[in-house]
Amino acid sequence: MSTAPSPHDALPSPSSTPAPASRRARNPVGSHVAVAGGLAAKGLAYAREIGAETVQVFVANPRGWATPAGDPRQDEAFRTACADEGIPAYVHAPYLINFGSHTEATAELSVTSLRHSLRRARRIGALGVVVHTGSATGGRDRATALAQVRERMLPLLEELDPGEDSRDPWLLLEPTAGQGASLCARAEDLGPYFDALERHPRLGVCLDTCHAFAAGHDTAAGGGMKALLDEVVAVAGEGRLRLIHANDSKDVAGARRDRHANIGAGHIGAEPFRELFRHPATEGVPLVIETPGGREGHAADVARLKELRG
Repeated sequence: MSTAPSPHDALPSPSSTPAPASRRARNPVGSHVAVAGGLAAKGLAYAREIGAETVQVFVANPRGWATPAGDPRQDEAFRTACADEGIPAYVHAPYLINFGSHTEATAELSVTSLRHSLRRARRIGALGVVVHTGSATGGRDRATALAQVRERMLPLLEELDPGEDSRDPWLLLEPTAGQGASLCARAEDLGPYFDALERHPRLGVCLDTCHAFAAGHDTAAGGGMKALLDEVVAVAGEGRLRLIHANDSKDVAGARRDRHANIGAGHIGAEPFRELFRHPATEGVPLVIETPGGREGHAADVARLKELRG
């Protein structure tokens, strides 16, 4: 078992990993990119077109259980280019993963799928793997579902080298928008989830601004973004916030609907993102957009966030 830091022990900042992009900007801004046709050949080419300084990719069908091996040449080209150009890269695990599922097959496949994403992430030099926190299905209570999360997910964390010089990725929990029997939606929910996983030193948070807003954190209100980030730090611990999904929301705060809008075009608005950039907890943390609009919309959102970054 790991020797877990207390929630108040400071972990290394994301900016402590040397990277030219991190030195150029307080927060690298980028996008999730499609990689059909090759991680480097298509994914990085698209990233450059929209001005992205950081990228997130899928390494498997996000709506399936397949675990493809990948193309070694593309893996090497992607890893080398990201290192040479100072582009922090992240992997998003498939959406079907749910460690709180009452279905044995889903729980087993979730283990296989997440292990695949973690191993592929290491191969391509990704800094973290984002996984949704899931839900307690089958009418089970949260405590029972979290016990299963511990049983199935903790061994995967234990396979990671926790050292500061490790090439293994962080496992980044992404709270949901609060729909259904969600195990983790609001910042306060991170506490029991982190406790179930012994606050493993390779466990972090990917905060989705649309999800948090939908779950009831009114970040559009004055000081709302600061309050959210303060709570994330208080609950998860310093240094645990490793990635931000920067998305506006098509719905009002507390709607529990996961519908992303372009930056400044939704109910959150642009100014809370400026507030996000100023918060100490976001120092060195990359922002990745998952917004609509294709190439034109993505380029505009990346440019808008850079403007708000100042």
